[in-house]
Amino acid sequence: MATQKAATDLQRALKVCRGSFFSVGFYSMFINLLMLVPPLYMLQVYDRVISSRSEETLFMLTLVVVFLFMVMGGLELVRSRILIRVGNRLDKLVNERLYSAMFRRSVLTQGKQTAQPLSDLTNLRQFLTGNGLFAFFDAPWVPIYLAVLYLFHPWLGVFATVAGIVLLVLAIVNEKATKTLLAEANNDHIKAQDLANSNLRNSEVLYAMGMLPGIMGRWAGKHHEFLSKQSQASDRAGALTNASKVLRMLFQSLILGLGAFLVLKGEMTPGMMIAGSILMGRALAPIDQMIGSWKGFVSSRSAYYRLNELLDQIPDEQRRMSLPAPRGDIAIETVAAAPPGVRMATIRGINFTVGKGEHIGIIGPSAAGKSTLARVLLGIWPSQVGTVRLDGADIVQWNRDELGPHIGYLPQDIELFDGTISENIARFGEVDAGKVVAAARKAGVHEMILQLPNGYDTYINAASGALSGGQRQRVGLARALYGDPVLVVLDEPNSNLDDSGERALGESIKQLKAEGVTLFVISHRNSVLKHVDKLLVLKEGQVSMFGPRDQVLAQFAKTPAQRSNAALGRSSTGRLTAVQGASNSDKPQPGEYE
Repeated sequence: MATQKAATDLQRALKVCRGSFFSVGFYSMFINLLMLVPPLYMLQVYDRVISSRSEETLFMLTLVVVFLFMVMGGLELVRSRILIRVGNRLDKLVNERLYSAMFRRSVLTQGKQTAQPLSDLTNLRQFLTGNGLFAFFDAPWVPIYLAVLYLFHPWLGVFATVAGIVLLVLAIVNEKATKTLLAEANNDHIKAQDLANSNLRNSEVLYAMGMLPGIMGRWAGKHHEFLSKQSQASDRAGALTNASKVLRMLFQSLILGLGAFLVLKGEMTPGMMIAGSILMGRALAPIDQMIGSWKGFVSSRSAYYRLNELLDQIPDEQRRMSLPAPRGDIAIETVAAAPPGVRMATIRGINFTVGKGEHIGIIGPSAAGKSTLARVLLGIWPSQVGTVRLDGADIVQWNRDELGPHIGYLPQDIELFDGTISENIARFGEVDAGKVVAAARKAGVHEMILQLPNGYDTYINAASGALSGGQRQRVGLARALYGDPVLVVLDEPNSNLDDSGERALGESIKQLKAEGVTLFVISHRNSVLKHVDKLLVLKEGQVSMFGPRDQVLAQFAKTPAQRSNAALGRSSTGRLTAVQGASNSDKPQPGEYE
């Protein structure tokens, strides 16, 4: 027996709002009952007031009708406000979970850095609070209006029923004719928008090298596909919508003709003829309204499916039992890993241990897997095989919000965020001025910050030119050192630094050593690697050598034949670990290690 699929957070949020939807349906019942007031008023005016020529009757009927219309207006206002608040409540119930899922997908899936889910939630909320949804609440009352028409005369009921069926068929044809095209158009629009956002993030490169025409042409191609499919869908929907509108007006005119014929035959009164026309218009209005708002419905339905897919693919992280604050002992147990979405392992067979306070330098040629190892060490990317342990616990067992303050990470691509420098250093938590200054001093950036126009209150953003590349890297280092972390990973921390920045970085590493912080640093420059205890050499995703820094450097200095005959040791004991067959390309260049 197949197990029932668990509801997503969005479905549960909609279930929580179910009571409000029932309230809207309850108010819709009275609103639709009051919609009978205009035809009944016309019926009484034509058949009673005119025939009796009674002004008092007309006055009293009019007063009652005005009162009932005021009641209906109040109910409409309440119904509309309920839906607006339902949309806001749905947003509040889902937005944090959605933002978290969107964030985790961007970490776990390459090429998924998009804020489209937030736009989808807005699209869904706007449809729930718009007039299009009212048609779905009013549609169940169509049989009531038809029943009244049958009471006036069976032929009026039959005519209105046939007219309703025709318009309903047009609505179904509209759905079939536009569903696929609109879905494809929405997907093309999202791709074109993501491409444009990516281009804007790299605007300086595009401008400097004259790449704008070519990259604009690529965007224009995707945008043209979106416009073409949307135009086709809009053409079809427009033709069907216009046909529906014309037919509804035609049917309302024809029912007057049918009513006049029945009046001439003496089978009904003139008041019934007028009231019948109004009633049929009201009966067909929800169908016509659904056709008119079909594009919005299809768009919100696609947004709903995309949101459900995201929330289903990225389940909510379950809270684990809190663990004691980590000390910084690291154990890598036969780890194989790759970037998300890549099946072939970038690193494999990685196996070593690092004690608290040890400083490890990671070197190797390009594409050797250094940055992958850094991300796996921190639990950013999951390992395909093996386990990364921090203080004996699998790193995935930690609650990320509890582990994060004990971790410092400086990636190759420095990302600062919209806010002040102090907020960036404090990781956008509560700004502790003492800790912010301490982290800046430790990173050797305190004096530089004081030279800025507003010091620590200087506002920067992700693409701000207020700071140079080296300054941004040093602020990023201060952020990594904020709050006295026990494990720090620095990926090419000196790629943008000048000589003074290099010296400051060296002093920072010395201070981390004095504080007993476990450090992994990826670099090719001797100025940084001279401060580490051990060197780990990666080659083609595997550990080529691992041991005390001086022994590894001595091994590099040997000839290829001497390295091939080097004795293998155990990394856990601090001895040199080497892989036979090391090539001449392993030999470091002056001042750097390749």
